[in-house]
Amino acid sequence: MTDELAGRTIGERIQIIRERRGKSRPVVAGLVGRSAEWLKAVEKGRLHPPRWEKLVQLADALGVQDLSELTGEKPPTTIVGRGSHEVVPAMREAIEETILSVSSEPRPESAELHRRTADAWALWHSSPTPRKSVGAILPQIIRDARRATRVLDGDERRQAHAALSAAYALAEQVLAWVSDSALLWLSADRCMASAEQADDPAALAGAAWVVGNVWRATGREDDAYRLVTDAAGLLEPYLDSDGDGVRALWGSCRLHAAITAARMGREGDALRNLDQADDMAGRLPGGYAHPWTLFGRANAELTGVSVHVDLRKSGRAIDAAEQIDPDSVPSVDRRARLWLETARAYHQRKDYPATLHVLQRATKISEESMRCHPLSRGIAGDLVTSGGRMVQSEARGLARQLGLTV
Repeated sequence: MTDELAGRTIGERIQIIRERRGKSRPVVAGLVGRSAEWLKAVEKGRLHPPRWEKLVQLADALGVQDLSELTGEKPPTTIVGRGSHEVVPAMREAIEETILSVSSEPRPESAELHRRTADAWALWHSSPTPRKSVGAILPQIIRDARRATRVLDGDERRQAHAALSAAYALAEQVLAWVSDSALLWLSADRCMASAEQADDPAALAGAAWVVGNVWRATGREDDAYRLVTDAAGLLEPYLDSDGDGVRALWGSCRLHAAITAARMGREGDALRNLDQADDMAGRLPGGYAHPWTLFGRANAELTGVSVHVDLRKSGRAIDAAEQIDPDSVPSVDRRARLWLETARAYHQRKDYPATLHVLQRATKISEESMRCHPLSRGIAGDLVTSGGRMVQSEARGLARQLGLTV
């Protein structure tokens, strides 16, 4: 790949990488809110290279971790680390720390680890600053859970591994878009390794959901789709006999597959998985939400908005969003994401005043989440450069609020 890109223009690099990833122009263009004709003009050099924020979006759509692959310039800019956050150093220390020996006193309790991890997940969903809030307590939970897996044995040890897998799953959420890719991969890998030690189908499916998140974000959509589909299959024998948590994880895997298929342009697979998830949401008690994935009726509806946006069906996405009560979404971060997905739909239609208004709503709900997500930052940057004079002043203020230099 390096030799093939040498001496190429930005447009040529985009085309080469896109073709190497097996992605069509309409799919990639749709993911960045542009037309296939626009992307072709960029690739063929008929348009000037996109601005930085649009390049970030293109890199995200192509699964490129080093922005210099698109620009040919050094030093590299890592896409995953573009947002940065103050909690990353402490998270890194807890995850990468090498523990060669541990004390057996006092003896930890796996039930207490499960409680603390569940409380951390609840905080993640309830806080308007989820990364800052969870980042203050999660490193110690990870350390304590790692110690427990060393000193406990038998079923207690398996339970400790399940708690540790849940902690690493939360770490992946905290680190997404703000850490380097190596640390994000390590979190996901350790999440799966602990789930394997727990030897529990629910833990394995939850870990597959986490690893699938990272694979999808790094351009391995096919692998992500297969993994979460296999995870759903793993849970199917338990859907009638086990509790709501197993059914919710099955639904979460279907929603994951729906989003992944939509990003690959596989509309049939996307809508089929979305329908299956909707059916499962209907089997759960009203108001139920999985403690990790938030799977339930509200989250299934929110994901439907995302799927339609990724399929370039902005009208259907807006119609779906209008049927959702934001207050029914049991997570501050996801509530902000609902508004962000709606902003993406308006952005696809080039309705810049509506895009600005909706993105401002998302930022008001959770400024931290919007500052960290490349989609919100990319849209804000595009509003400044392409939104027109009617929105330019407010767009500049929003862009600065999200940490962009304008």
